[in-house]
Amino acid sequence: MASMTDLLAELEWRGLLQDRSEGIEERLATGPISAYVGFDASGPSLHVGHLVPLMALVHLQRHGGRPVAVVGGGTGMIGDPSGKSAERVLLTADQVDANATSIRAQLERFLDFEPGPAQARMVDNREWLMEYHLLDYLRDIGKHFTISTMLEKDSVQQRLGSGLSFTEFSYQTLQATDFLHLYRDREVEMQMGGADQWGNITAGISLIRRVTGNAAHGLSQPLLLTSDGRKMGKTEAGSVMLEPTITSPYAFYQYWLNAHDADVSTLLTRLTLMPRDRIDAIMAEQVADPGKRPGQRAFAYDLTARIHGADEADRQVRVATAAFSSEPVTDAEVLDVLYREVAGHAWSGEGTDLIGLAVDSGLFTSKGEARRAIAQGGMSINGIRVASMDDPLPTPVAGRYHLLRQGRKRLVVVRRDG
Repeated sequence: MASMTDLLAELEWRGLLQDRSEGIEERLATGPISAYVGFDASGPSLHVGHLVPLMALVHLQRHGGRPVAVVGGGTGMIGDPSGKSAERVLLTADQVDANATSIRAQLERFLDFEPGPAQARMVDNREWLMEYHLLDYLRDIGKHFTISTMLEKDSVQQRLGSGLSFTEFSYQTLQATDFLHLYRDREVEMQMGGADQWGNITAGISLIRRVTGNAAHGLSQPLLLTSDGRKMGKTEAGSVMLEPTITSPYAFYQYWLNAHDADVSTLLTRLTLMPRDRIDAIMAEQVADPGKRPGQRAFAYDLTARIHGADEADRQVRVATAAFSSEPVTDAEVLDVLYREVAGHAWSGEGTDLIGLAVDSGLFTSKGEARRAIAQGGMSINGIRVASMDDPLPTPVAGRYHLLRQGRKRLVVVRRDG
C-alpha cells in the first residue's frame, strides 16, 4: 500500500487535484487521514460526474486513508443549488431511504467496506441534522456565517437572478455543519469534492476553525468535462447513471465506446486504476490506429466491469462486435440485448414472405427498396446473404431470432413471439 505522502502526487498526475487547503502537505506527512465526500441522495443513482470525487476517495483508501461517504439524506431533502437553475423538488424520508440503499450498492463497487485500518464507512447526515432545533441551529451554527460571505459563493450568485429560496440559500451552512460534526465526532479531518463544491468545502473549514480553533483540510477535483468544455455524461436521454435500470449496461458501454479521441487520456487517468505505463501503452496504440479505438475499448470495458461486473462487460463486448460484424450471430444473449436496445421487431411468425418481413421490420421503407438491396447483394439474414427475394427464411437462432442486415451498419433483430 502506498503512503499518505504519495497521495497528492498520485492525484495530481491523474488530473484529480484542483484546489487544496493550506497545510495539507504537512498534515499528510504525519500519517493516515480520514476524509469524506458527500453524495446527493435526491435520486437513486450516482451519475458519471460523481466518479471523479469517488475515485479520489478510492486513491485515499489505497494510500492508507479512511474514506467516508456521506449520503446526504438530510441535505438531499433541501437540495444543493450548485449547478442548478431551478429549485429542487423536496423528497420524503422514505424516498431518501430508498435512494441511500441504492447508492450504497454503487459505492461498494469502488470502496472497501470490510473491517480494517482503512475501512470505508457510509453515513447519512440526517443522523445529526435532524437533531437540531431551529433556535439552537441559528445560535450555534448560524452566528458563524455572514450574509456577505454567503452571497459571494458562485452557486448563490448564479441563482440570484432566477430566484433562490432561503431553503437552498441555507445549504452551505448545512454542508459546513456536516464537516463540523464529522470532525468532532468521527475524527474526519478533510473534505473532498468537485471544484464546484470548493466554496462549501472552505465554509466547513472556516466553521471548524471558528468553533474548535483547529485546522481542517480540503481538496477539490476538476469537473469531468469533454475536450470542448461540456459536462461529460450528458446525453439527449439525460445523464449517464450507474444504476442499470436507469442507464442500461448497453447504453453505458456504448457511451464510453463512442467517446471522442481527445477525451480518452483523461478518462483512463481519472477514472481507472491503470498504472501510468499501461495508460501510455494504450495511448500509443490510440495514436497509431485511432480507427480501432483501443483507448475507448479499454476504458469502456474497465468501467463497465467495475460497475456492472466482468460478465456484463464481456457481454457488451460481444454485443458491440456483433452489431458491426457481418459474421453470423448465434449468441442468444447478444441477440437479446440487440433486440432490446438497438432495433427489435416482434413477429407473430405468420407467413414466410421474406420481403414483407424485411419491410415490416423497418429495415427497408418499401418492397422496391428491399428488392434493389437484394439484387445488389446488400441484404443478409442470420449471416447468410439473400440471393433472391424468393429465398426461404433460414432456421431462426435460438428458435426465435432472425438478424436482418442491410450492409454492415443497419440491422433489425426480429423475434418470433407467436
